[in-house]
Amino acid sequence: MTLLRDHDLARAFDHASHSYDRLTALNPGYRSDLLRSARRLGLPRGGRGLRVLDLGCGTGASTRALLGAAPYARITAVDASAGMLERARAKRWPANVRFLHRSAEDLRTTDDDGSYDAVFAAYLFRNVAAPGDVLEAVRALLRPGGRLLVHEYCLSGSAVHRAVWNTVCRGVIIPAGTLTGDRELYHHLWRSVIAFDTAPLFAQRISLAGFPFVRTVPVGGWQTGIVHTFLARSGTGSAGPEAS
Repeated sequence: MTLLRDHDLARAFDHASHSYDRLTALNPGYRSDLLRSARRLGLPRGGRGLRVLDLGCGTGASTRALLGAAPYARITAVDASAGMLERARAKRWPANVRFLHRSAEDLRTTDDDGSYDAVFAAYLFRNVAAPGDVLEAVRALLRPGGRLLVHEYCLSGSAVHRAVWNTVCRGVIIPAGTLTGDRELYHHLWRSVIAFDTAPLFAQRISLAGFPFVRTVPVGGWQTGIVHTFLARSGTGSAGPEAS
């Protein structure tokens, strides 16, 4: 199974950026699920005085969800695709949101260690070549007790949920990508979910990367067993992260 990686994947997202928002709009609950996950971070005081990293922000849907959950946080949104970032920046944002062109693999080369109170990563980890390395880099970015929220297509391990995903991709996602000239990208997105960790394995991967508290919550609707939210906290503490 051949998957797009690194520059090839970024270029594919560049090409698809003009139609990406329209295609995600075909997914019932896409934006409301992101907002629900962002709220699970449980950032106090609307995020006032906190720094939050939106890792793999795409065209800004996850950034908008973070802003809805923590309107006063200083949000830094990064993505490896210049085309997706251009679409994101073209939208209206308050002064506490900024966008940077940066890949997840570049996190180790920054001077941001210990700078963030929370990291939000939506639909990112199945698209990186070394998710464990990126998770370790994310942990280094977080202050002690900082929170990580991963919102990801990550199958439960059930044959039924795998079959539902295959049916949706063959019937909706691949044909939609073909119409926009982005079949290669959407074929990658389909296969990347099949090739990625199951939800229990990814939760274990997060824990092994230095997050002692991890909680897995399934997303509802047709995506039950297909999309999961993983809430983790770095460092040590008396209790793990709460899910609402």
